[in-house]
Amino acid sequence: MNLIDLHCDTIYRIFTENKKARLRDNSFHVDINKLEKSNSIAQFFALFLDLEEIESSPLEHTLAMLDRFYQELKENQDKIKIACSYKELIENQKNGKISAFLTIEEGQALEGSLTNLRNFYRLGVRLITLTWNYPNTIGYPNTQEEYRSKGLSLFGKKVVKEMNKLGMLIDVSHLSDQGFYDVAKLSTSPFIASHSNARIIRNHSRNLTDAMIRTLANKGGIMGINFSSSFLANKEISEIADIIKHIKYIHKVGGIDTVALGSDFDGIDCELELGNIGEMDKLYSALKKAGFNEDDIEKIYYKNAERVIKEVLK
Repeated sequence: MNLIDLHCDTIYRIFTENKKARLRDNSFHVDINKLEKSNSIAQFFALFLDLEEIESSPLEHTLAMLDRFYQELKENQDKIKIACSYKELIENQKNGKISAFLTIEEGQALEGSLTNLRNFYRLGVRLITLTWNYPNTIGYPNTQEEYRSKGLSLFGKKVVKEMNKLGMLIDVSHLSDQGFYDVAKLSTSPFIASHSNARIIRNHSRNLTDAMIRTLANKGGIMGINFSSSFLANKEISEIADIIKHIKYIHKVGGIDTVALGSDFDGIDCELELGNIGEMDKLYSALKKAGFNEDDIEKIYYKNAERVIKEVLK
């Protein structure tokens, strides 16, 4: 079974935590060897920045992380290659290479400039998670109740329109509820929640309400199931049974075409029953036991993500 995962923080960990760590083989949740083991055809790698942690400007920090990412790609060009479109995804697959899709997690990397947005596009970025856990020039996160009703800024609305024009994926994971609905109203292309689950099952502000799931589905978007226990259930361990529970529920509310995978690997600090990206066969077996047929599992594992890539990215 092919696999596309919509979100991991592996490059952040390589860049900030362990300068000696490499993309090919490391002790993290994601590396090339583990991706090959899971028959991954594409991994979305997030250039994640915590605004309270960085010492340089958000733009400079993101560019430095991007540079490290490209160094890793060059060192491993026999196994992995950047992809910016559906065509490049298919080309890489034919050549036996994993596609690396480049994303930014924290829209403040743009520093309020559409010029920076266009330059990141030129550098290969094809998805932006508009906010992380702090308010920024684009909008508000869903970390606090008071932010829930606050939507996109004027600049944020311009970002949505420009991303549509460029052919970039808009990611609403971490965005406030009103920000979500602003994106739904403004975006002319499908948008995604790269690593969010169902709020009715686990009442976490990072998860989507039923109305949001239906809105996302109606726009042709997808949501990547997050494997972190915080977003699955009120447990210390991330269990496969809880991942299945969210998949079943989102399937019921939004339809099978809405469900994808966004592990949040290397952004998770809880104990995991599904230990790393190389163990995705465990989830496949659990989905089969839960009654999902092969076509449904293909959609969850890669076809829904593949469809959105084809529809949106240019």
